[in-house]
Amino acid sequence: MKEKTATTGLKLNVRRTALIGFAFFGICLLWQVYDSWCPTFLTDIFARRMYGLSSAGLKASDPAKILNVQWIVGIIMACDNLAALILLPLFGNFSDRTHSLIGKRMPYILVGTFVAAVAFPFIPLFFHKNSIGAMVVMMAIVLMFMMMYRNPAVALMPDITPKPLRAKANGIINIMGYLGGAFATVLGIFLKLSDYINASDEARKVWTIEIPFIVASLLMVISAMVLFFTVKENKLADELKDEMDEGERLAAVEAPIDDDKPMSAANKRMLLAILGAEFLWFMSENAIATYIGNYVIYYLQSSSGKTMILTIIGGLASVIGFATAGSIADKVGRKWTVSFGLSITVIAYIIMCFARPTGVVTGANGEFSFPTLLFVVWAIKGFGMALVHNCSFPMVVELCSSKKIGKFTGYYYTASMSAQTITPVALGLVFKASGRWGVLPIYAGILIVLSCTLFTALVKNIKANKVANAKGLEALDGD
Repeated sequence: MKEKTATTGLKLNVRRTALIGFAFFGICLLWQVYDSWCPTFLTDIFARRMYGLSSAGLKASDPAKILNVQWIVGIIMACDNLAALILLPLFGNFSDRTHSLIGKRMPYILVGTFVAAVAFPFIPLFFHKNSIGAMVVMMAIVLMFMMMYRNPAVALMPDITPKPLRAKANGIINIMGYLGGAFATVLGIFLKLSDYINASDEARKVWTIEIPFIVASLLMVISAMVLFFTVKENKLADELKDEMDEGERLAAVEAPIDDDKPMSAANKRMLLAILGAEFLWFMSENAIATYIGNYVIYYLQSSSGKTMILTIIGGLASVIGFATAGSIADKVGRKWTVSFGLSITVIAYIIMCFARPTGVVTGANGEFSFPTLLFVVWAIKGFGMALVHNCSFPMVVELCSSKKIGKFTGYYYTASMSAQTITPVALGLVFKASGRWGVLPIYAGILIVLSCTLFTALVKNIKANKVANAKGLEALDGD
């Protein structure tokens, strides 16, 4: 298809997009706390029970014992993703068909937020009380209601953003999400999980692990309230109808979208290729996210606070990536922006293979100093995957009309959640079979290579018309 070069009259309203981003702020805030704390909770409680270890003796025990329970940790961490395979598309379809006084997405966002926020602080409480069953039940409740929240919250941006503007809008949305994750990260630096894990049973203080969960719940509720009072779905849908129609006309697709006809073969091939590549890169990313906390505590034998510093470095690099991805995509297209992001992520994992425990003892708990090489890895990886995430979701919802955004958002999350269902168990079994923590970057790197190969080979680079952003006072106009 011939590249379009005309500049359209569509303009991105930065203020409104940032307000919509409060939905993603709450999502990333909860996931950051969940992924940083829960795998270690599960490792600690299962290893101590299976091998009759005290909390103080767990870290000093045979590392093989820690590796041997990772497959159990992986199964539990994967169960919520298995439920998501059903619930995310379901709530996406439900919200597409919902008509209420507060909009079609907002009812799901509000109910999901409040129930998840109430249940979330009970996870560390039941862990502290050594109650596996109650802790896992609370994890299930939180995840179920976050599934109710997540799809509609993510679909809200493309609902009221014309197609050619969605890559830049997605950058703003993701920056808001990383700000949410930053709150959790700062808490993790000052309330170190490793201090709790390495303490004796008598010395463990529940507030060390409870405060991050309470703060996350409060901020999640506040973010939902900001969203509810500032973004009026029904009003915006009426006001932006003409802009959305123009966006449909300018979409970067091979064949025009028509809800009354089956999806064209060209668009279907594009969709399947994007989702297939997405499946592989989420397998890689979730492997790192699930096990990095245990990797730092049990393999590098370093402070969990360093994991939080990694997250901050990765987050800052990601913000740079999200801020620049839209402009890069305008110049070279979304396909090559994603391919470049995947390529430099491969480089990051190659570098990670050379990170080893330092053997240099620091701190009262006998923890090793942290290998500075990992800070470089997380900066490169954060920037690279920001380019990937910024452009991939808009490419999926580009292939549907405004009537099916929730459904296609469900496709996007079906691919990601199915990957996140498989990878914790698969990598847990790899750990068990190999007996080596060093397989983590190898596993993640191979998946990124496969993803990049599939995406680059099968996805076409189709550019939309160049568009402008609202700037200055114009961007701050009311809705």
